[in-house]
Amino acid sequence: MDESTQSAEIPTDEQVAAYLARIGAERPARAGAAELARLQEAHLDAVPFENLSIHLGEPVVLEPEALLEKVVGRRRGGFCYELNGAFAALLRALGYRVELLAARVFDGAEPGPPFDHLALRVEADGVAWLVDVGFGRFARRPLRLDERGRQQDPAGVLTITPSTGAPGAGTTGDLDVLLDGTPQYRLDPRPYRLADFAPTCWWQTTSPDSHFTRATTCSRPTPDGGRTTLTSTRVTGGTRLLRTAADGTRTEELLDADAALGAYRTHFGIALDRLPTAP
Repeated sequence: MDESTQSAEIPTDEQVAAYLARIGAERPARAGAAELARLQEAHLDAVPFENLSIHLGEPVVLEPEALLEKVVGRRRGGFCYELNGAFAALLRALGYRVELLAARVFDGAEPGPPFDHLALRVEADGVAWLVDVGFGRFARRPLRLDERGRQQDPAGVLTITPSTGAPGAGTTGDLDVLLDGTPQYRLDPRPYRLADFAPTCWWQTTSPDSHFTRATTCSRPTPDGGRTTLTSTRVTGGTRLLRTAADGTRTEELLDADAALGAYRTHFGIALDRLPTAP
């Protein structure tokens, strides 16, 4: 990315102040690693992971201004391209060096297509960190990209290991990210532009084969280490409120339309005038 393009993507001081207020964080005095960790946790706690735009007929626009307007101006959430795209813009404005990384999300033993996921490489205190605020249940704090051992996090134990291609082919240069021993995604360490993710984002928001088009979801962690989720599909009917405790136990409640709209406001701060249409 050239300097003129990156400069155009950096929010104004007013936008930065509004973004920090949105996530309940103070402007850090320096672009350090400890400050980065606090910003990541604040973002995860404040901004939900959701795909409601797909089911409300709203376009998903991968441009910094549009992402900031959605997350900050409209107080909505988003999925990986939106959340990490917006967070990258904030971090750059705060003085961090940020690169966008493409990843392939594992579905069982095999990774998905290229650009299946967007994550961030952020430099702080001379170290490259993996930062991700758009993957649902995942690390709450930045992970060292140069560390090949276990990295303890409130979400569990994460490891980053060199991935291998065909048997005997050796390493590919990509990195596999695992949570509690389960592969989460395969990371391409090369930097990309936000526009590079647009074709796969379009597929994710339109294809009947995309899991994002099959169900609505809106999810955010709770202060006690659990998670609250609203979801609906045409098969199950209605909107279900799922409360998952830190120990993994879960309760489920089926909501009518009025209760569902109220739940979006209460649990996620999202004011909707109609429910997203389940596929």
